[in-house]
Amino acid sequence: MNMFMEMAVQLALDNVVNNTGGPFGAVVVKDGEIVGVGQNHVTSLNDPTAHAEVQAIRDACQLLNSYQLEDCELYTSCEPCPMCLGAIFWARPKAVYFACTKEDAANIGFDDKFIYEQLEVPHENRKIPMVKVSLKNADSAFKAWTKSNDKITY
Repeated sequence: MNMFMEMAVQLALDNVVNNTGGPFGAVVVKDGEIVGVGQNHVTSLNDPTAHAEVQAIRDACQLLNSYQLEDCELYTSCEPCPMCLGAIFWARPKAVYFACTKEDAANIGFDDKFIYEQLEVPHENRKIPMVKVSLKNADSAFKAWTKSNDKITY
C-alpha cells in the first residue's frame, strides 16, 4: 500500500518540479499492479477536469477497456475534490486511499469548501445561476433510453 501511495505523492511532486500542473498525483491499482496513473494537468491542458484522479481513472479505464473500476483501488496524493468524488463514485473502485487532506489543500489555495456550500443553495441563488429551461421534448432522450433494448446500464 505504501508503495502506491508513495508513487501518487511522487507524481504530485514531479508535476510541481516540472511545472506541468498542480501538486496532485493518483494511481489506480488492480491485483497489485498499476493500471492507471494521473497528474493534475488543469493548466497545461487548459482543462478544468484534468485533475489527477480523473486522469488516472481515464487511464485505467482505457487500459482495462471498461467504464468501471470495481476491482481496483485508487491511491491519491490528496483527499479528492467534489468533482473527483463524483468521478470516483461513477467508476466504483473498491477503495480510495489519500495522503493529504482537503484542509491541507485549502491551506495552499485549493479550497473546495465553496463548492460544497453551493450545492445547498437553490439553483437560482448560486454564484453561477442554474436555470431550468422548459422544452417540450427535453426528455426525448430519456424516453428513448427507457425503451431501448440495446442500452448498457451503469
